[in-house]
Amino acid sequence: MGSSTSQNEVAPRFAIFRARDARHEGEAPFMEYAPMTAVVAEGARRAVEAGADAGHELKLLFAMPGFSLTYVWFKSAFPLPRHAHNVDCLYYIIGGSLMIGHEELGVGDGFFAGKDVPYAYTPGAAGVEVLEFRAAAVFDIRILAENPAFWDRAIATIRSRRSQWEAEPRPAQVMRSP
Repeated sequence: MGSSTSQNEVAPRFAIFRARDARHEGEAPFMEYAPMTAVVAEGARRAVEAGADAGHELKLLFAMPGFSLTYVWFKSAFPLPRHAHNVDCLYYIIGGSLMIGHEELGVGDGFFAGKDVPYAYTPGAAGVEVLEFRAAAVFDIRILAENPAFWDRAIATIRSRRSQWEAEPRPAQVMRSP
């Protein structure tokens, strides 16, 4: 698997990566959290305490200078806050579905979010598995959910869904655990 590299390293001309070698979010420094406002920091803290980590999984599949590929699984109705990244992002759905604005997207669909463009989506009834292609090996996330009411609703969703999430199967079964 490729890994995060310094700016002076040359990108490989050919590389193979394997799902079994993917690194979980906490194992690889590929996403950096931008400074949070007091509202966002408090909401995020409460969400984690309520069990938000049971509702998603994020893995780095491949990275090289100027490019990365991550896999994310958001379980049903996971309350993803409005956010932005400091790099262009291309998303491709490999399992389940999501709602973004008034559009429902399913397997084979996707969307592009340019650098610094705020967005959020809601995973469908079976959750959603997405491949995320980014024009950087390391990128940031800026959480923009400044409304305390969003965090109250998110925490209520987390509390009501946490036990369901723990048994929820992946919609595509692409990233089976070894």
